[in-house]
Amino acid sequence: MGGLEQRHRCAGYSSWFVLVVALFIICLVTANIIAVKLVDIFGLTVPAAVIIFPVSYILGDVLTEVYGYREARRVIWLGFLSNLLVVVAIVAAQVLPAASFWDGQAAYERILGYAPRILAASFLAYLVGEFANSFVLAKMKIATRGRWLWSRTIGSTLVGQGLDSLVFMTLAFAGMIPAAGLASAVITQWMAKSAYEAVATPLTYAVVKFLKTKEGLDVYDHTTRFNPFSLRD
Repeated sequence: MGGLEQRHRCAGYSSWFVLVVALFIICLVTANIIAVKLVDIFGLTVPAAVIIFPVSYILGDVLTEVYGYREARRVIWLGFLSNLLVVVAIVAAQVLPAASFWDGQAAYERILGYAPRILAASFLAYLVGEFANSFVLAKMKIATRGRWLWSRTIGSTLVGQGLDSLVFMTLAFAGMIPAAGLASAVITQWMAKSAYEAVATPLTYAVVKFLKTKEGLDVYDHTTRFNPFSLRD
């Protein structure tokens, strides 16, 4: 199956493809909602989103490995638009006049309110991280001729999660947190998310093998143009 490239099938109409996409978007949206809570895990202070956000990278690896960068690119943009819609709905609900007997407005704003700077940092970090992750995995798959899946999933995650953490923390908190503290936070999030991916490697292997068998697909992006803003090439 290593040399097989079946672009003539439309993966978008596959039930398995739709399931993976749905899970990807659910993980992404959920992570952005629960990220407001900071938790202590083994002495490390990280957003609660750390329990679910790395799963979106695992699913992103699955999408690129099985269906190719082209399909993954569409899903990344779909995830972006889905998250944007959720944010717009939350903000719209926040500004609507509250019922006279409802006393939860302050709590709603405290938990679900978005600071423009944090929101912009989150959206940009997502795009940079996800596209870097998919690009690295697709290129490594060609370079390794489809061997050593673990090297691609872990290697692409190290790059993607590293850029995600760097972009988000820098844009969101530069000037508010001392440089040393900012660097420490970036490294902590990067290592925690990357470790999550490494631990999940056996599961990634199982899902990839299952989908390649079910779909009859193992796409290599030899002719793909890796422009993240193109949805056709």
